[in-house]
Amino acid sequence: MSSEHMQIGEVAARTELSLRTIRHYEDAALVIPSARSQGGFRLYTEADVTRLMVIRRMKPLGFTLDEMRALLDAADRLDSGEELPPEERGELLERIRGFDQAVQRRIEDLRVQLARAEEFSSTLTARL
Repeated sequence: MSSEHMQIGEVAARTELSLRTIRHYEDAALVIPSARSQGGFRLYTEADVTRLMVIRRMKPLGFTLDEMRALLDAADRLDSGEELPPEERGELLERIRGFDQAVQRRIEDLRVQLARAEEFSSTLTARL
C-alpha cells in the first residue's frame, strides 16, 4: 500500500463516518475507492476523503443521495481539467449556484429554528 492510500478504517476515523456509511455511499456511487489492495481492501486518497466530507456536510442539511450525486458530478466535470464548451460550463456553474442557494435557504431556516429554541430556553430559564 502506498503512503498516499488509506484503508477504510482510517478514512472512517478522519471523516467521523462509520464503515457502514462509507460502504453505503460507495453502493450509491457517491464515492468509489481509488484502488484496492492486493487483499481486496478498499483504498482511498485525500480526494476521496474530501468527497466524503462534502457528502457528510450535505446529509444533515437534508440533501438526498441524488442531489449529492448531482453536485459531485458537476464539481467533477468542472475540476476534470477538460476544456468544456462554454454552454456546458455555464450549466454546471448554474447547477452549483442552485445548490449554494439551497444551502443558504437551509442556513436561514436553521437560524430561525435556533432563535426559537433560544427563546424557548429563555422562557424556561425565567420560570426557574
